[in-house]
Amino acid sequence: MAHVLVVDDEKLIVKGIKFSLEQDGFLVDMAYDGEEALSLVRANDYSLILLDVMLPKIDGLEVCRFIREFSRVPIIMVTAKGDDMDKIMGLEYGADDYITKPFNILELKARIRAILRRLPTDKPSVKRSAGGLLIKPESRRAFLNEREINLTAKEFDLLELFIGNPGKVYSREALLNTIWGQDYPGDIRTVDVHVRRLREKIEPNPGEPSFIVTKWGVGYYFNS
Repeated sequence: MAHVLVVDDEKLIVKGIKFSLEQDGFLVDMAYDGEEALSLVRANDYSLILLDVMLPKIDGLEVCRFIREFSRVPIIMVTAKGDDMDKIMGLEYGADDYITKPFNILELKARIRAILRRLPTDKPSVKRSAGGLLIKPESRRAFLNEREINLTAKEFDLLELFIGNPGKVYSREALLNTIWGQDYPGDIRTVDVHVRRLREKIEPNPGEPSFIVTKWGVGYYFNS
């Protein structure tokens, strides 16, 4: 049973989402401000967090940043309609996806299921390594020179795809479709943000990447 945390200061919205998700078999916790959300995340092992940007006490972007200091739990940010900066900042701070208000509950549940489908199941233990990088798909852990790297779900998905297909050039559109799914409404800026953030975590010099290399005018490839 997936355990979801819904964080929003609008109680009617939270209760409506909780009711709808519980009808589909989810276990749902609720929080109405940033402090309460962080307390619950530290005390529970959630499958996914739905996190509004505009929150009392600690705003959603800061909550996302704090969570990423100790957890890789998937996070969907809820932003105001047309507020591109909140969407970009959410991705920068480690969110895996975003949805804008007002949203259709069926779309929200589809987003949640899409992310949960990509979480690890009982996969065979297959390690992959290249140039000091090591990933363990069964536990979704990544290491650089034997030190663990704290990656978000989408960052890990990208690294796993790249390291498993060295030299293969992926266009931004192909990465968006492969990692986020063909029905994802975002654009290729999402890919660029995640690649940049991944480079900052694995590259000795992110300004001159040696692992994830840009093929100008085409996309990205992994240089093993």
